[in-house]
Amino acid sequence: MNFKEALVLMALLINYSLSAQQETYIIRKTFFSTDKYDEFSPVCYKNGVVFCTNRPLTKILNYTTDQDKSFIKISIADSAGPGSLETIKVFSKALTTRLNDGPVTFSHNYDTVYFSRNLLVDRKLSEISSVRNKLGIFYAVNDGEDWTKIRELRFNSEWYNVTTPWLSPDGKKLFFASDKPDGYGGSDLYYCQWLNDYWSDPVNMGPVINTKGNEGYPFMNAAGEFFFSSDGHPGLGGKDIFFTRMNDTAWTEPICLDAPINSQYDDFGIYTDTLMTRGYFSSNRDKSVDVFHFVTNFPQVFYNTAQQENNYCYNFSDSGTIAIDSVNLQYKWSFGDDKEVIGYKVGHCFAGPGKYPVSLDIVERGTGRVFFTRLQEELTIKDLKQAYIDGPLFGVKGESISFNGQKSYLPGYKILSYLWDFGDRTKGQGEKVVHAFSKPGQYNVNLELALRSVSTEQVRRTGVSRIVRIVNSPGEIPDPATRNKSATDNYPVGKSQNCVIITKFSAEDESRKDAVYCVELFSSKTRINPNNPIIRNLPDIYKLSERSDTRTGEYIYTVDEYGYLMAAYPTFRKMVSLGYRDARVRMIVLTEPSERELYNLIRINGSNADSYFDFSGKLTSDAFIMLDQLVKYMDKFPSVKLEIAVHSDNSGSQDASKALTQKRAQVLVDYLINRGINAKRLVARGYGGLKPIAPNTAERDRRLNMRIDFTLIPQ
Repeated sequence: MNFKEALVLMALLINYSLSAQQETYIIRKTFFSTDKYDEFSPVCYKNGVVFCTNRPLTKILNYTTDQDKSFIKISIADSAGPGSLETIKVFSKALTTRLNDGPVTFSHNYDTVYFSRNLLVDRKLSEISSVRNKLGIFYAVNDGEDWTKIRELRFNSEWYNVTTPWLSPDGKKLFFASDKPDGYGGSDLYYCQWLNDYWSDPVNMGPVINTKGNEGYPFMNAAGEFFFSSDGHPGLGGKDIFFTRMNDTAWTEPICLDAPINSQYDDFGIYTDTLMTRGYFSSNRDKSVDVFHFVTNFPQVFYNTAQQENNYCYNFSDSGTIAIDSVNLQYKWSFGDDKEVIGYKVGHCFAGPGKYPVSLDIVERGTGRVFFTRLQEELTIKDLKQAYIDGPLFGVKGESISFNGQKSYLPGYKILSYLWDFGDRTKGQGEKVVHAFSKPGQYNVNLELALRSVSTEQVRRTGVSRIVRIVNSPGEIPDPATRNKSATDNYPVGKSQNCVIITKFSAEDESRKDAVYCVELFSSKTRINPNNPIIRNLPDIYKLSERSDTRTGEYIYTVDEYGYLMAAYPTFRKMVSLGYRDARVRMIVLTEPSERELYNLIRINGSNADSYFDFSGKLTSDAFIMLDQLVKYMDKFPSVKLEIAVHSDNSGSQDASKALTQKRAQVLVDYLINRGINAKRLVARGYGGLKPIAPNTAERDRRLNMRIDFTLIPQ
């Protein structure tokens, strides 16, 4: 609804001189209000104001009430007129009946009107005067000349009234008042929703809005702020006008509008622009009911949601699903702000909003050399989207305190104004304000902002409140170090509502896939020649692989593959001793079907040498199961070449161990050859104890070293 256009009438008829005092509203009676008759429920319509009145405006048969007044009619004051009573006329003869008509509400483009009237209007006098001739809601459409196709809403009833309709600006909700027997008191507020082609069943607006008294005359502006009249909420007397809004899924506690809009009399039927800078309301303070126009001199604060403090401190912890050797290794967190912390569970406070690359590395104790990167994340911290009061929590009575709203963070909006309510009946305006409290106590300081959307130009309000404690002397103010003390256990775990985490790499997530661990020697933007000394001097017991990193486009050079992380640690240490100072372990997710299937065969059947050979060196039943599956596997992938390697612990001489493991490897290969696998596709290797995966200090570790590896040979 174009409220600027609709308020042309006000500019023509009323001239205000705003005083410098902090009176919230300035009101004037409109020219179309009379002393003898009632005028109420104004609604802006194109270039005029539509309202209800019981003054006689037509020459058709008019019945009168028991006070000898005409029934209520829908009228319009047209701003195109000279500003005299002659400009008042019936809004539409098509909507005029012999009984009560109005109030009304229009769709945003004025093509549909919803209005209240008596259910029976074209019957005998005995019928239309019946107590069952209740008020209901009807609607009509505009055909360009007048209102036609008048229909009533299906939930009208002869047993109770349904009246004072208001259509939300988006046309999706219809609010109204009704004295249905299922309410909380005399008259309650309800709403129904537009469901494509019909209105849903009415829903009571609940006990926050409705009371044992009477609620009615709903109004909602384009920002979704809701106004209504009630004699059940605490107010100034009679019916008063209240403000509320939806906060998440509930209505906020209604706020009584300041005087002089509200008074000891009945005040109701408000209509205002989105920021409530000006508008209309109805009141019976001058013996008859009249329509008043108001302008806001010093805005009333409606938004008092408790301010949330921006949090830049978080807890970080490792899940522990990937086991590490805590004797030789430890966790190190890096936070992208030149700060590093050792530990699997740590707390860290960032300086403020921004993007921070967070990583968790497993490093060697003593050297600090990175062994494996466990986690890489990008942490984006933003201030909470809210108005923000920046200022002290404590103050001394009589001393000036500075507050400012410059830290308000509302992206997509331009702040039009800053309004302050200090909770001691005083107010202020501006980004920065200074205030002195005259008495000690606890005060709710409120900041309300008027906003304009950068994209849509729509305006709305938002605000916060913050408690400030005023004491008699400086000695009563608590020490900040004690007041702000907090333990890392109280930090949110990893994220909060003003923090977004994007996981770049998670070893825990990758470990749920078919993944192996390799020792990365180095990376290069260009491919390395095999005769390059950097790889030529690598002992031949380690199998070098060239891989490509799809993220960076670099070539990655790795050695060997292991089924779990700590199995790669001895090889990592060996590579460092050979001069590969940048060596670290990298997780590789297997993507080739032949790699994945071989990995799963090993995972299912195991690789412990004792499972494959008995004490006499003969193959066991477990070995036959695995080998027979390998035959099927190699038949399925005819291009695959396989190295079968047997390892031992460090008992006995190295030569003897190597000879024994070579013999056992050949036994395994011979079985496959006898089952029809081409010998050229198989290589038997006995490594003895040259390539341990555990320290050989405990029996359990020694058994880990006595293993069998089935490794694909690069083509």
